[in-house]
Amino acid sequence: MKRTSITLATVVVGLALTATACGGSSTSSTAGSSASSSSPEASASASDMALVGQAATSSKAVELRAGLTYLLEEHVQLAGIATGTAIAKKGNLKDPAVVAAVTALDANSVALSKAVGSAYPKAEAPFLASWRQHIGFFVNYTLGKATKNATMTNTAIKDLDGYRTNFGQLINSVVPELPADAVANELKPHVASLFAAIDAQVAGDPKQFQLLQDAAGHMPGTAAILANGIATNLKLGKTDTGAADLRSGLTALLTQHVYAAGIAINTAVSKGGNLKDPMVVGAVSALDANSVALSKAVGSAYPKAEAPFLASWRQHIGFFVDYTLGKATKNSAMTAKAVKDLDGYRTSFGQLINSVVPQLPADAVANELKPHVASLFTAIDADVAGDPSVFPKLQAAAGHMPGTAAILAGGIAENLKLS
Repeated sequence: MKRTSITLATVVVGLALTATACGGSSTSSTAGSSASSSSPEASASASDMALVGQAATSSKAVELRAGLTYLLEEHVQLAGIATGTAIAKKGNLKDPAVVAAVTALDANSVALSKAVGSAYPKAEAPFLASWRQHIGFFVNYTLGKATKNATMTNTAIKDLDGYRTNFGQLINSVVPELPADAVANELKPHVASLFAAIDAQVAGDPKQFQLLQDAAGHMPGTAAILANGIATNLKLGKTDTGAADLRSGLTALLTQHVYAAGIAINTAVSKGGNLKDPMVVGAVSALDANSVALSKAVGSAYPKAEAPFLASWRQHIGFFVDYTLGKATKNSAMTAKAVKDLDGYRTSFGQLINSVVPQLPADAVANELKPHVASLFTAIDADVAGDPSVFPKLQAAAGHMPGTAAILAGGIAENLKLS
């Protein structure tokens, strides 16, 4: 599986471009890194695009913030997927689907610890142990809620409250620029919002999908705070520039898009393709909220492009839904049409982006969407087949988003003369 490599010392996030699945309700705009593709032509185009606006969007400080945004955003998404899967499997932590979901979540924990360790080697192991511990507390909270074990639930709440203090002290011991109390307080909304999402999951409430995106929506702010302290400590430069806000915001929104899409598809498959089922409606609504947020991010800089962008973005999501339904019902004609429609979409989307941001060539944008489509197809195929590998495959698809965001941010920053 393709994973993001983030080195806080050199702060390099190198990823291939792809997109699909994850919706949310907040965030400004962010992303992170260079992109690659299977064909030489696409690779050359990607390289050209990655150079656009590089000075503003590719500094070590900006990449640090974008990288942390991605990993923390992914943490919440995967935690929600893991708890939701455990609940669906009635708390059986040995079920293959639960094991796969938890393994994907742990891969994110390891990536975070290695990001810390790249700059602060002695902190890598303590960070990973601490991070894994707090995930265990969330698991205990989930199982307590699911089994109506009030003692287990209350113990988990107490443990997480104490964890905030310990984690704040750990971070402060490594980065004195980040006060222990401030870090601990920053984790309050993380804990509270994830509790709300888990409660909705246990109750079978369709609001769970939007609540998970709300929880993920706190992560860009946390990443910004951590990045500022680390950048100050390592003397990397500023993390609060307009270009940094742009790249970080796009990173969060595009990562949300992939996971929200994956969750919506998984929910639709589990409900037999019934798009009117309340749970499916809830998941799709959360995905669409992310689409609206993306369009508004575009519209804030290019007002006339907001509506066309939203229409185009929604259209490609519809094509993925058609692909999923075709695969689930073994309707080869429907599947083939969806594949063709998505191939045509890449061209039209590239033209749309180029019409707004001339610094981003239409053909290059279209070529960069090839791995986006291919990786999501792979995840959907696994989902329809009931293969637990759907979770790492969705994670791999999301792993392309920082690169996509970096490319888009570079072109937009150049176009808007952001520094």
